[in-house]
Amino acid sequence: MSALPEVISVHGGMSTSNGVTNTTPGGGLMPRETAPRSQSGVTRDYIAKQTPTTSIVNLMNSLPGVVSAKVDPLGMTPGDMMTMRGMTQSQIGFLFEGAPEADPINYGVSTSTLVDSENLGSLTVSQGSPDIDAPLINAAGGQIAAFEINPSHRMGGYVDVMGGTHSANKEFIRFNTGDIGNTGIRGFASFSYTSSNNWRGPGNQYRYHVDSKWVKEWGEDSSVKAIFAWTRQFNIGMLSPTLAQWKQYGYSYNLAGSYTPGDTTYYKLSQQNNNMVNVIVPMHFRLSRELELNATPYFIQQFGPSMGGENIPVSGGYFGNVAYGNGSSQYGSLNLPYQTNGNLSTLLSDPWNQKIGSVNASMKWTHGHNTLTFGWWYSYAAHTERYQFSLLNYQGKVVNGYGTSPIRFANGQILSGDNLNFWQQQNALYIADTLKLLHDKLELSAGFKAAMVSRQGTNLVPGADPWKTTGNYFEPLPQFYATYHIDPHNQVYINGTTAFRAPVSTEAYVPDYDPNAGQISAVGNLKPEYTIGEEIGFRHTGFWNLSVSAFNLNMTNHNISSSGYIPGSTLVVALPINAGGQTSRGFQAEFGLAPWHHISPYLSGQYLHSTMDNDFTVGGEVLPTKGRIAVSSPKFTGAIGLQYDDGRFFGNFNFRYTDSQYSTFMNDESIPSYMTSDLTLGYRMKSIGPAQHPQIQLNLTNIGDSHYLAMAASTTANAYDTLSRSGAVVAGSSPIYSIGAPFGAYVSLSSGF
Repeated sequence: MSALPEVISVHGGMSTSNGVTNTTPGGGLMPRETAPRSQSGVTRDYIAKQTPTTSIVNLMNSLPGVVSAKVDPLGMTPGDMMTMRGMTQSQIGFLFEGAPEADPINYGVSTSTLVDSENLGSLTVSQGSPDIDAPLINAAGGQIAAFEINPSHRMGGYVDVMGGTHSANKEFIRFNTGDIGNTGIRGFASFSYTSSNNWRGPGNQYRYHVDSKWVKEWGEDSSVKAIFAWTRQFNIGMLSPTLAQWKQYGYSYNLAGSYTPGDTTYYKLSQQNNNMVNVIVPMHFRLSRELELNATPYFIQQFGPSMGGENIPVSGGYFGNVAYGNGSSQYGSLNLPYQTNGNLSTLLSDPWNQKIGSVNASMKWTHGHNTLTFGWWYSYAAHTERYQFSLLNYQGKVVNGYGTSPIRFANGQILSGDNLNFWQQQNALYIADTLKLLHDKLELSAGFKAAMVSRQGTNLVPGADPWKTTGNYFEPLPQFYATYHIDPHNQVYINGTTAFRAPVSTEAYVPDYDPNAGQISAVGNLKPEYTIGEEIGFRHTGFWNLSVSAFNLNMTNHNISSSGYIPGSTLVVALPINAGGQTSRGFQAEFGLAPWHHISPYLSGQYLHSTMDNDFTVGGEVLPTKGRIAVSSPKFTGAIGLQYDDGRFFGNFNFRYTDSQYSTFMNDESIPSYMTSDLTLGYRMKSIGPAQHPQIQLNLTNIGDSHYLAMAASTTANAYDTLSRSGAVVAGSSPIYSIGAPFGAYVSLSSGF
């Protein structure tokens, strides 16, 4: 029996092999939304026309309020950076098929490890508040939900190959089983390989990825899905400059291409290894006409290592907080070969490992015009991490032997800056009720979540103070929504919501140490971040689509997740900062047309006024920061999109503007505004034998080749010396920045079969 071709089709749209239907207004950037809050989305109509390696964060860059730092043309750089209404990515909850994918401690998420873009079905972005049943403890600034495509009912597959600038290439293949007999089961499995040279400086990157999804459906409304993903990703790092270094060197501020003894910027020492195993099993059971049960168990494992170069002293350094190499120390000198000026050049390795097991379950009862939901979320996470050092020879290669891999003291102990063990348990109980009145035109919703987080962290290096810290948090989170459907096309809404974020990073509990400086971070303020938000908005859907909203957000204990290089190293350490209160106000809007003569335009924009509510204390001195503009909060952002698709020829153009952004609390340093634009051109052919709807696609990114700083990679109180409230001089400290990706050209060939 011959295999049937894999063709994704929707009534009223077109049939393609990659899921494009040309039915979403705004070229795939404005799907119909009815939620009583600010909410935007992205569908296959847009996703399939972007570079096949584009990250989830970059796919959202045209939506109102969203700013993403595209620092890699392929979207493979780990630790995607974005802001939304001035909130950083670590303040935005991220869900994939109902499971939270951010690191539950530092809240970073590498979206490139989650799913291939060929398998990504849709994105939903809630700019102000998370769902009450969302399993999140960091969604102070909103929520992003990503969903994978469902397996086809027909046996077949899809293949996509891409090549482009910087020796970029991607090979992708997916096979669908189709419906397996009368079992109600269908599934797919896919594999991809992606690689390229670094666009800036020496080195390369590559990625192996597997996706698989299986669906079992029965009855009128019951299903079980099983999602599996595996990723192995390798990147050579790129340096982040200060503003002065950017102005002096521009794109040439890079790691060294060859090794010089004592120079730790050698590119082969700066490595990121991101590995992930992801298992999610969303289940939905229709128990009766009025009762349904939802449960989503999931398991996530993420592990490294990350690596960088560092020179460490032979004598007079630190093991934890204890000096080594002097007469009074129990730890002797590191009398090893390959010394340079009293130092040893080493490869600093951070082999972190994290495992998360969880379940989120809820019961929903619908009776008449009333729907009651009650649920419980439980999660357990364990994180281990121990920095270690390996000796380098004069050629920059790791030396094996001499007790050097890793470097040990005479008593056998491994030299380390951190020996971390971190545990976290989360419980959340939530209840929500929705009442529909006036022939279902008026909807009133109220909910309450009680979130409980228990943490314990230890650092077992000698002299760590504190070596152990615990944290227990209870946060009450009420929500209220009201919406009125004027008619099937017009809706108004108002809401009041709360959200929180537990303290960010292990450094908030136990300090970091380094052989050169001893303690390099202080235990942060352990108060959770808490937000209270209000929105009012209007939405029209139909041939023309408009969504506008005004918002107000008040935050206490704003925990800014800054970062900085370990002294003398190319590895970055987290630096949590409590900046006090913050108030953010503004409005956003987006407009899109349904396809008209094959054309679909899209417009979006946001005005944001975000200010600090408190003075900031640094080194015992109070800086006059109250009322100053919050960091990473551009006043104006906007996007213009235009799509053409007649079923054969297609094209997509997107232009984005991002206003200037401050990077210090004192507003004494900022990055300039910038503009970027991307272009897609393509042609679909008729089916040729087993090749179903083959197409060729050209993607041009940053077509103006703008040279720009995309976002602040760290935050400081003041970049230059300034006076405190008492008149004392507070020394400046320069932030570092992420450099925006340059022009790129990529050609891809794809086809169903």
